[in-house]
Amino acid sequence: MTHILYNPLSGNGEGKVRAEAVLKFFEGKETDFVDMTSVDYGAFFAGLGEGDDVLICGGDGTLNRFVNDTDNIEKRCDILYYATGTGSDFWHELGRAPGDEPIKVNEYLADLPVVEIGGRKMRVLNGVGYGIDGYCCEVADGIREKEPGKKINYAGIAIKGLLFHFEPVRAEVTVDGETRVFEKTWIAPTMNGKCYGGGMMPTPDQDRLDPERKLTVLLMHGKGRIKTLTVFPSIFKGEHIKHTECVTALTGRDITVRFSRPVAAQVDGETVLGVTEYRITK
Repeated sequence: MTHILYNPLSGNGEGKVRAEAVLKFFEGKETDFVDMTSVDYGAFFAGLGEGDDVLICGGDGTLNRFVNDTDNIEKRCDILYYATGTGSDFWHELGRAPGDEPIKVNEYLADLPVVEIGGRKMRVLNGVGYGIDGYCCEVADGIREKEPGKKINYAGIAIKGLLFHFEPVRAEVTVDGETRVFEKTWIAPTMNGKCYGGGMMPTPDQDRLDPERKLTVLLMHGKGRIKTLTVFPSIFKGEHIKHTECVTALTGRDITVRFSRPVAAQVDGETVLGVTEYRITK
């Protein structure tokens, strides 16, 4: 049997309806639907029979919730994934498109990095955004609260933030024990994958299955609003890294980022407010 885990809150509240679209790939096979917001995962995985597998339906946030809720629980079955959320950077990075058939993702969900942020520890699927990217999630949360169901244009929020609202900060970045300081820092995400924010590619050379288990911290820094704004759009194709005068990428397994004032951050799309530093290790 395939047990279909769905998040009723994903896809602007259409999680169950969107998840049902996956049934076209399971004609003639036994399936059941499980609301993952109320499941007891210990009992759930212990009760699986031989030949059973699990299918997760949702977006990046749903996957993040799954890996954190099931951390330290043995999973001896195949874990499949079918993208139904509004944010699917993980799916996009794997070269998949909306509506593509589910694929096995066990290797991508194992031994994920851990971030310490805002007094919490959590596993990270795609990355931790800090700076204008955290600001975008903060603004998006406000829009959703006022206008539920409205499609969020993260690129538009970022551009407005660069032009008018977000003030750059001083960043102190420590990678595997070596510290560097960056003035006028606009973004400082640390990534396990390549993509976030609905298609932006801050770390095009990052490999989430890197055998050396390295992460990449990307800094856009040192320039004013206009120069930064001219470079920023190239992040959607990963071409911003050519601008070495204002973009720096560092790799390592233990990365700490400290800002000179509290700002919003995001972990796989979940907003964390008032953050002055985070540490992520792999």
